[in-house]
Amino acid sequence: MITLEQADQYFIHVYNRNVVFEKGEDVYLYDDKGKKYLDFAAGIAVSALGYSNHKYKNTLKEQINKLIHTSNLFYNQPAILAGEKFIKASGLDKVFFTNSGTEAIEGSLKLVRKYAYLKNPDSKGHIVAMNHSFHGRSMGALSVTGTKKYREPFEPLIGNVSFAEFNDFETVKAQITEDTCAILLEPIQGEGGIYPAEKEFLKQVRHLCDEKDIVLIFDEIQCGMGRTGTMFAYQQYEVKPDVIVSAKALGGGVPVGAFAAINKIADAFVPGDHGTTYGSNPLVMSAVSCVFDIFEEEQILKNVQQTADYLEEKLNTLCEKYPVIKERRGLGLMQGLEFEIPVAGIIKEALQKGVIIIAAGTNTIRFVPPLIIEKQHVDELCDILESILRVCLKTACV
Repeated sequence: MITLEQADQYFIHVYNRNVVFEKGEDVYLYDDKGKKYLDFAAGIAVSALGYSNHKYKNTLKEQINKLIHTSNLFYNQPAILAGEKFIKASGLDKVFFTNSGTEAIEGSLKLVRKYAYLKNPDSKGHIVAMNHSFHGRSMGALSVTGTKKYREPFEPLIGNVSFAEFNDFETVKAQITEDTCAILLEPIQGEGGIYPAEKEFLKQVRHLCDEKDIVLIFDEIQCGMGRTGTMFAYQQYEVKPDVIVSAKALGGGVPVGAFAAINKIADAFVPGDHGTTYGSNPLVMSAVSCVFDIFEEEQILKNVQQTADYLEEKLNTLCEKYPVIKERRGLGLMQGLEFEIPVAGIIKEALQKGVIIIAAGTNTIRFVPPLIIEKQHVDELCDILESILRVCLKTACV
């Protein structure tokens, strides 16, 4: 058996990893020593269906026996079905499938700049993004990520990007120039600390974009695909984007991303403008198509709505009971607890006790479990958290 020490010799050290997982069942993961962990991270909001959905697994097995890859030079049936289902769910007109969320962000940036170029070849393609946002690790995605610590080591990045304050419309207006072609934001900021957008803020931004023919892009990589109780978070805000970016739970565990747009923007791309070898891969597209079917057949959204209310109630109780917690924030099964102290120690202790939780920034614990969790799993989580917090009061969690 390969040890952690051996593994560290083979990989570039960009993650601090201390567990080797071997298998998953339901909403639990098991490490290579057989220890069981309740998963409230879902592979960073990816494994929406947990680890035991037989229809999902069988769909992938059947597709492997048929066809795995053809390239984007040709259509394949799973991709056509997945495209139809994505458009129906998102309410937009045309979609492009990618290999990841970061790649989907890259494609959406290219698309809006091409749209601006067609209107005015002298356009500088200015983009307004939000402070404390996170959109990915590639050079383009970093350029619109509003957290300096992620950007600065890799500058210069792509130009003509400026940042406004999330939920502060006046700061957005202040960034607009005659060259502004797009405004990009997450309806719920994830890495930035689990901050939901205010409805009035999104409506004001939508009105501004309509008034000035600016493209509104919603990054729903983390908050989309049912996590908030609707298929996409924007559907709770009565504000529709011109471009939407998706990934993570979209494939239920296989690597996939997508960006979709309304027709007048989607049609800015012509053959040769963009591409990907692996995007729309038959194997991955069969997974995406199956995920949409399972959401409907197993009433995943209904479960999210019901279980999220219970999770909020239990987390609110912890807030009231333990002064070290400043507040709870979130929507649906995308929740955060902000602490007065760094949370790394709490997360480490939770892992030792068999619960997987992750951070969003330094002081916030993020809860993004599989969308199939039930009340018993929430109770299990909160019992373990409370056992840690009782010690926290005595030791300051140092």
